[in-house]
Formats: sequence, C-alpha cells, structure tokens
Amino acid sequence: MFSGGASPYRLQAQFLNAGQVVNGGIVTLAGKQVGTVTGQRLTDDGLAELELEIDDDWAPLPAGTRAQIRQFGLSGPASRYVELQLPDGAVREHLDDGAVLPPDQTTSNVDLDEVFATFDPKTRRALRGVFRGSARQYAGQGRNAAAGWRYLDPSLVSATRLFEELNRDSGELTRFVRETSQLVGDVAEKREDLAGLVDNLADTTGAITRPEGALAEAIERLPPFLRQANTTYVNLRTALDDLAPLVETGKPVARRLLPYTRELRGFVTDLRPAVGDLAPVLRRPGRSNDVVDLLRATPPLREIAVGPVRRNGALRDGALPAAAEALTSATPRIAFARPYSVDFTGWLDDFSHSGNVDALGAFARIGTHVNAFSLKGGVLSPLSPAARGDTLKDLLASGQYNRCPGSVERARDDDSLPWRPSEDYNCDPTQLPVGP
Repeated sequence: MFSGGASPYRLQAQFLNAGQVVNGGIVTLAGKQVGTVTGQRLTDDGLAELELEIDDDWAPLPAGTRAQIRQFGLSGPASRYVELQLPDGAVREHLDDGAVLPPDQTTSNVDLDEVFATFDPKTRRALRGVFRGSARQYAGQGRNAAAGWRYLDPSLVSATRLFEELNRDSGELTRFVRETSQLVGDVAEKREDLAGLVDNLADTTGAITRPEGALAEAIERLPPFLRQANTTYVNLRTALDDLAPLVETGKPVARRLLPYTRELRGFVTDLRPAVGDLAPVLRRPGRSNDVVDLLRATPPLREIAVGPVRRNGALRDGALPAAAEALTSATPRIAFARPYSVDFTGWLDDFSHSGNVDALGAFARIGTHVNAFSLKGGVLSPLSPAARGDTLKDLLASGQYNRCPGSVERARDDDSLPWRPSEDYNCDPTQLPVGP
C-alpha cells in the first residue's frame, strides 16, 4: 500500500540443468534467504532459465554475481535451492532489473546418481558392499552410535576450525610446505659438510676455552664493540627503509625465478668440471701460455674503438667514430625504408606459405592467374596468340616502381591509404592495385 506499486527486482539465471528446483524455492546469500524462485522455463537453446525475485533489502545485486544450485539433503525430491555468490573487490556496476546470468556465471547441481555413474561396474559393486557392511555394522546399535557421535561432535568442531585456519591461506601453506621440504632436502645433501661444521665448531669452542683469561678479555672488549655495532645498525635501519620498496617490487619476479634457479643449480653443478678444466687455461705459471698473457699481448681496445689509431700507413678514426659516421649517413635511407616495414613483413609472410588457420577454420590466399581465355558478355572465349599480348596489357599496370607505404591495399575513403609519411616523401600515391 505504501510502496507505490513498484515492481519487484528480478533476475533470470540460466543453468545447464535445474532439476528438482520448484517455484517457491528459496534464494540464499551467505546462508540467509534473500528471495524466492518465481518461475522457470526452457530456452530455445535448451537451457533451464529460472526467474529469481530478490527482496528489496538486497536489490540491486552487483555485476559479476554468480548463482549455484545446491541441495539441503537427500531426504526429498524438492530439496534444491539457489545460492548467490557476490564478486570479490569493490562494486562498480550493478545488474539491472531483468538482467540475465549466462551459463558461465551459474553452476548446476550434480546428482549423486551421476557421481556413481562415473564408476565402472566393479567399483559400483564394491561401494554397495561398503554400504551394506555399514548397515550390518550399525544394526541394533543406532542409539549407542548416536550417543557416541554426540561426544565426538566437539572434537569434530575443533578439527574443522583448525583446518579452516590452515586453509585460510592455502597458497602460503603450500609454499611453506614446499620450501620446508626443499630446505630439508638441501640439508640432507650437505650432511657431510654439516658434520664437518659441527666438528670444527667443537674445536673452535675448545680453543676458546683453553687459554686462561682469553675469554674474559674478549668479554671485556665486547661492550665497546656492541656500541659501535649499534651505530652501524641505526644507519642500516635507514638503508633497509629505502630498500623495502625494492624488495616489494622484486617479490613477484623472485617467485617466477624459482623454477629458473632450480634448473640453474643443476647447471652450476655440472659446470664444476668445466670450470676446473678452464682454470689452467686462464692462468698458468710461465710466460705466453694462458689467456691473461694473450689479452696483454692484444692491442688495447680503447685505441682501436675510440682512436685515432695508425693503420696501413695513415692516422685513422677508431671503430666507434667510424661506425657513428656511417650510421649518420645511412639515417636518411633507413628513414625512407622504415615506413615500408609492414609491406615487407607482409611480403615475407605471403612468400613463406599459401594458407593459414584462424577461428573460422582453414583459408588460402588467392592469386590472379592469366590464361588464354577472356570473359566477354558472360561467355568464356579463347584468345588468339596475336591478341593475348594486347589483352594482357589492358589488364596489367606496369612500371610501378615508386609505390607509397601500404599501397598493396585498396585505397580508403578516409585517404589513410596509400600513406605518405610527409608531403615531400618520394613516392607516387597514384600507383595502386588494378581494379575497383
């Protein structure tokens, strides 16, 4: 009476299968009823479309909302309801009244019979045996079992809470377990080194305690050392604050580098013999017998690269100035050829293959073929050898040696093709493909 007769807020949800959902079924959000199912129909493409009427307190729903058919239990045929799931993040757009949730935003319920149908006959017979054995196990002991499950309930609740906490950040838990296993594996690989480290630490500790008074003197010198270290740590704190943005930026890259570092570890291990064999080549006692002596005997790179250097009886520029001068003189030629890069790339692509595959299937490029026939007035007539040359000249456009970039395509109404990079660009825009 007071609402002014406003129409209710409705959504259309399309499912692959909406079996056992009836009119009047409830619609929930986070376990709370927010609407009802007010209609259902079959679409032209064989989808089940449910009409969901949402209460005014929850309308309108944000864009990205998903719908899933769930069931209260196996006790009745009409035990299905529709659960809505809101998208993550801030809401920017909302669904209008009558909006449609397509099948990629809905999830149909899977019947228990469909699950059992995925097993082979042998597995299904084994499952029937399990169920029948469970029935014989609890035969006449239902009351005692119920009492036992009542005492077990607090334990199950506590275990559920524990696993919920563990599963709250499953990604971090997975990474922790994986890195812990890697750490244990690395420690196991270095067990001999660790045993030697423990032995050396024992010897070091014994050496420290044996000289009388040495430990006391070290303890007396420790406070000044700690004061100096405190100053260093204070300065280090500022450096760490400046380093924090770099660390945050590098975290995604570091995670992606993990597979690379694993492979690099094996590469470094295999590289040890090669490095051992390479060491004598780099440095060997004596004169003129290793790479270091070879580098010393080679003319300095600066003289050759920068110059001037005397070569072939004349004082010449170095390699870098000469290359810079050559590139400077070549800049106009490169600038002229650069706009033709798309035409050149397309020519290479057409030259390399005659066909390709896209979303519509296979296709082939079409070329023009010239033969000894002519189509005139809808009739295919043969041409005499004397007339073939003149007919071919009428169809061809020759002498096009100065085309503009993009002239291989047809001219457009907006004058974007052919394209002249500048008014004084040396190309002829009238040189175009033959035909309309």
